Amino acid sequence: QVQLVESGGGLVQTGGSLRLSCVASGRTLSTYAMGWFRREPGKDRAFVAAIGESGKTSYADSAKGRFTISRDNAKNTVYLQMNSLKPEDTAAYYCAAEKTYTIPMSFESYEWWGQGTQVTVSS
Repeated sequence: QVQLVESGGGLVQTGGSLRLSCVASGRTLSTYAMGWFRREPGKDRAFVAAIGESGKTSYADSAKGRFTISRDNAKNTVYLQMNSLKPEDTAAYYCAAEKTYTIPMSFESYEWWGQGTQVTVSS
């Protein structure tokens, strides 16, 4: 069992920044790929960013140049630094974990999920 708890969401103005955190318990995440997804009301979860056990990263086009995913294995934590936020970034953001050496970008590839944290960007 892997438990994931996200934090760091909130209300921010356009152009602002937020840093999301995802703390894991139950397993050491050093051999897990970690992903961030987001869901807008009425839509499926959309890939945002992922980081492999090696530290290699992958980003959705919408996140490239603005968001940075990182991990601190000593703290069993993964982060998503979001800069230059736009109203279209408004969504619930979810952390996910999968024990794999790949860097999955599909939500079906992840077994473990957090409860999500809401990000709202005002215009």
